[in-house]
Amino acid sequence: MQAHPIPRRRALPVPPLDLGLLFLRLAGSFMLFYVHGLPKLLHYAHELSVIEDPFGLGPALSLWAAILAEAVCPVLIALGLFTRLACLPIIGVLLVAMLAVHPGWSIAEGQFGWLLLVIFTAIALCGPGRWGLGAASTTATAPLPSSASR
Repeated sequence: MQAHPIPRRRALPVPPLDLGLLFLRLAGSFMLFYVHGLPKLLHYAHELSVIEDPFGLGPALSLWAAILAEAVCPVLIALGLFTRLACLPIIGVLLVAMLAVHPGWSIAEGQFGWLLLVIFTAIALCGPGRWGLGAASTTATAPLPSSASR
């Protein structure tokens, strides 16, 4: 009886982790920018009159903080530039929104905010992956040493 060699699986050109991180970056950034950031940019005067100011900093400063987190940072994250740093304002604004501005919301009522918090916290922890403009300077997805090299 002759043994047949097991065919090797062909590797993806990009590791699945990097593909997953790219998807999270693009999808999360698009959702945050489209639903929250873009309306604040397009309707600035109206948003200035309705934005919550939970810490008494004034509506203008609160709105500019929201614009930074919801319009500028998602663009940086989608491009893969300063990704981990750009996640921090988003995480901060989402925590303020969920815990200070809307503390009475159930998980079901605030599910979009909580899911965005999960997405951007995961990106902050894992980094941008290899696909992005800042990929040359990241080691977030460097291969782990194999057990054979130990």
